[in-house]
Amino acid sequence: MATLYDIIADLRREHQTPSAARTLDMVVTELGRTRDNLRLALDRLEQQPVPTGGRALLEELAARARLEGVDDYEVPLSRDELKASYEPIDSSQVGIAVLLGGSTLLIVGLGVAAFLWGLNGLLHLFG
Repeated sequence: MATLYDIIADLRREHQTPSAARTLDMVVTELGRTRDNLRLALDRLEQQPVPTGGRALLEELAARARLEGVDDYEVPLSRDELKASYEPIDSSQVGIAVLLGGSTLLIVGLGVAAFLWGLNGLLHLFG
């Protein structure tokens, strides 16, 4: 099974013109922005001018990628990238979390107390 970049390399060998090289460079740039999702990259390239003959090359790339099943592939984030994307927690966020957690506990406690009071009124469990 060929990868998306294998298909691009094959197209570079088959179409050795400056406009084809520029078009494929544009595709690779957009693939970097879309995390290797060719469909999104091609959608973005629709709004951009491409070199002469580039549209036909893009259609050929899309057809080959569709046949190989790599046209809608998205690379997941690695663990290091995920950790790097987290924002640090500051003291105001901790304060908000404490207030929200405390108010939730208070509401649950009051709900339980109201339930027990109502149950006691019906069944006379507590005197």
